[in-house]
Amino acid sequence: MTRPHESERLIRGRQALAAIDGEAGEKVVRALADIAPDFATYLLEFPFGDIYSRPGLALREREIATIAALTAMGTAAPQLKVYIEAGLNVGVSRQEIVEIIMQMTVYAGFPAALNGLFIAKEVFADRDTGADCNTRAERESL
Repeated sequence: MTRPHESERLIRGRQALAAIDGEAGEKVVRALADIAPDFATYLLEFPFGDIYSRPGLALREREIATIAALTAMGTAAPQLKVYIEAGLNVGVSRQEIVEIIMQMTVYAGFPAALNGLFIAKEVFADRDTGADCNTRAERESL
């Protein structure tokens, strides 16, 4: 929902977040409201309003890059869950996600790739059963 006092960056950020994460993204923003409302604004303005909204890469390619980076980090399991789900939302196939994660073995090592594959397996299973993976991942990421 657009509010009269919102900046263009914030409006773009809300639109990008909705296109990528849907309701799950808005839940994260709402979950931050009572502890760090300014952080929620920063999250919308910078990564989504500025970076995700830039020309040059489609959302699909941005999600591929994000899945690769989070896998390589090896320390961002809750966020990787959210962005695997987001990748599926913007047209990255399950097979492509598995290949992206496997590619990270070369750069991040077997432990990071193995953890990423198990996270992907969990996201795929949750999606198949209709479980709300994003909600659990959001709670874990906060």
